[in-house]
Amino acid sequence: MMTRADIKLRAKGILRQNYSMSLVPILIYIAISALAATFTFGLGFIITLPLGVGMQLIYIMLWRDERPSFELMFQSAFSENFGRKLGGMLLVSVFTFLWSLLFVIPGIVKMYSYAMMPYILAKYPNVEAMQAINISQRIMRGRKLELFVVELSFLGWQLLSVLTLGILNILYVTPYIFITKAGCFDIYLADAIERGAVDRAELRETV
Repeated sequence: MMTRADIKLRAKGILRQNYSMSLVPILIYIAISALAATFTFGLGFIITLPLGVGMQLIYIMLWRDERPSFELMFQSAFSENFGRKLGGMLLVSVFTFLWSLLFVIPGIVKMYSYAMMPYILAKYPNVEAMQAINISQRIMRGRKLELFVVELSFLGWQLLSVLTLGILNILYVTPYIFITKAGCFDIYLADAIERGAVDRAELRETV
């Protein structure tokens, strides 16, 4: 099992070797989000939520040493079961909000329970939204604090990016984080399958 340091080291190497492919999806997402924001509030959600899912597929593929394309980001977001991605991400937002109404801590805990859901939607297009939420919860059982620590480990980089008015965050920190979290997904999922928390048949993989 790779340690947090191992995952981040590998992510840093992937970023260095695939910098353009790591950065451009983020720039595309920012540009489209800004454009969508000039229209109605609802349209922004309809576009950016599925696009965010499609973007994660790029980072999963980079982690797995596969060869993604920028077109794949849009294909994954809008061509393959668009409604399931939009509905799934809306459900997660609603569920997290409802849990946070109880107190802040339950909302944070649930946020981490659902953390793998976008990756499941991106990588396994035949898994329905509610099933993806359920699988994410099982993957993250016993992993929530671990993922929190992974995210916390980037705090120094994020504070440093403030000095660059966020430029460092866009050009380096965010792609570094995205690749790292894609690696966490890959490792956590493999572990969940190995310990029987997730049945591979549930993923409904296509050849």
